[in-house]
Amino acid sequence: MRAVETLELEGLGNRSYLAGGAAVAVAVDPPRDIDRVIAAAARRGTRIGLVAETHVHNDYISGGLELARVTGARYLVPEGAAVSFARTPVADGDTFPVDDGLALRALATPGHTPHHTSYVLEEHGRPVAVFTGGSLLIGTVGRPDLVEPRLTERLARAQHASAHRLADELDDDVPVLPTHGFGSFCSSAPAGGDATTIGAERGTNDALTKDVDTFVAGLLAGLDDIPAYYTHMGPANAAGPAPVDLTPPRRADATEIAARLAAGEWVVDLRHRVAFAEGHVAGSFNFEGDGRLATYLAWLIPWGKPLTLLAAGPEELAAAQRELVRVGIDRPAAAATGTPAGWVRPGEALRSFRRATFADLAAARAAGDRMVVLDVRRDSERAAGFVSGSTHIPVHRLRDRVGEVPPGEVWAHCAGGARAAVAASLLDAAGRNVVAVDDVFDAATAAGLTVPGRGAA
Repeated sequence: MRAVETLELEGLGNRSYLAGGAAVAVAVDPPRDIDRVIAAAARRGTRIGLVAETHVHNDYISGGLELARVTGARYLVPEGAAVSFARTPVADGDTFPVDDGLALRALATPGHTPHHTSYVLEEHGRPVAVFTGGSLLIGTVGRPDLVEPRLTERLARAQHASAHRLADELDDDVPVLPTHGFGSFCSSAPAGGDATTIGAERGTNDALTKDVDTFVAGLLAGLDDIPAYYTHMGPANAAGPAPVDLTPPRRADATEIAARLAAGEWVVDLRHRVAFAEGHVAGSFNFEGDGRLATYLAWLIPWGKPLTLLAAGPEELAAAQRELVRVGIDRPAAAATGTPAGWVRPGEALRSFRRATFADLAAARAAGDRMVVLDVRRDSERAAGFVSGSTHIPVHRLRDRVGEVPPGEVWAHCAGGARAAVAASLLDAAGRNVVAVDDVFDAATAAGLTVPGRGAA
């Protein structure tokens, strides 16, 4: 098979692809920061002749329109997608030559969206890979509830039919190359593994091993919360995203940072949660730059709220900007780099809070200490088991429900520590005495803290 290059978007749990021959390539579901795709094509020595979208995305801003404009490529968008820009509308069965015996054939696979289209990469008429977008994923399918609630069950049934169409029309050895499913909330269930084929999915994917009614019932029962920022992604993609500006934001000094906090703006510290806990600007929030920054910051921040970023260095700041433009947070109002001591005015003290493990929590309980245990995991996670006596507010709801956290010292936990750090920073900014539990949830069970949830086997 001709080379297919995978562009990982780890923060969003997605992949984009660049595939083709020696002279011409096709970019599939490109990210908004198109310089990555252009650089990948330059390394291959190929020209991007086609840009293909599997659907109008609901979880990130596409770079497809701008990539096609910059490269002169033909922009392929499913014909059923209601968009406001010029493109080549793609119908089921349409075939587009790529390079030297390679062609891209459109295969209608509705389910994730009504217009969803997969693309089969063929070499001299023989399928060598299929780009499945949000249709057939690794061990699951794309969720069907992102378009319109009244369409959810109909789209779930369409997902089942689309998965069977892919399996019926393609041989077992054809690689399946999905866009979603590597941590993306566009996946209807956690996807496992790094690679798959039609044959592998035929034997393990519920969409291919269960009858349609059983599949749909299980799919609908397992759907989780939808990130709030998804509301803005589809309309932005349909309107035609603007080019991005990744130049450094204007520099903010300590006085400006204080003024922005006083005005109710968001000041986000990108440093690792350990460093943040040890010392940070009062009122700032901690979203680690090397974690799920785009997903959780975009989920929690009031849309359009001015944002100031604090980073240890310019590289951390630049990486965060790149992540954020992918979800439509285009230009930070200001930024600062360095250490917290330089982000506060003379005489102002830094804030800090404790970190702990689940063993520490068990020991504190055994000693008779009184505390509030706050579980900030999602509903589906808590259903499998939780710390006895804990209060449950998922981290994406905490900003609006801080007042519901019972009085007392709050020990915030999640499944691994990152979301607990976000929650601890939100509570700390609200003036609460907080301890961030930086530990894996299995340790809670080992410490004898957990009880089964309603969904536990």
